[in-house]
Amino acid sequence: QVQLVESGGGLVQAGGSLRLSCAASGSIFRINPMAWYRQAPGGQRDPVAVITGGGRTNYADSVKGRFTISRDIPKNTVYLQMNNLKPEDTAVYYCNTSPPVNYWGQGTQVTVSS
Repeated sequence: QVQLVESGGGLVQAGGSLRLSCAASGSIFRINPMAWYRQAPGGQRDPVAVITGGGRTNYADSVKGRFTISRDIPKNTVYLQMNNLKPEDTAVYYCNTSPPVNYWGQGTQVTVSS
């Protein structure tokens, strides 16, 4: 059964940090590149970080140097360490494969106050 459960969001002041976790079930998430996406109110759902099975990473320009994606393949878990958060990082964050499959978890809300 395919399942994605994101957690770790919250309210933080600008300059603060959060660590998001994504627990995935289903072999599709174990063998494919994984990504974190975010969607701000009224905006599109865009990728911010991608990690391959071999550990190669890629980041959106807006988060480079501040966010770090990692994964624990045996645990089928993906993480996003977010440092030096900015108000414009406020969004609901989701994980999925890259490119995404047509299934999404509930996401986790990140709110950064100025």
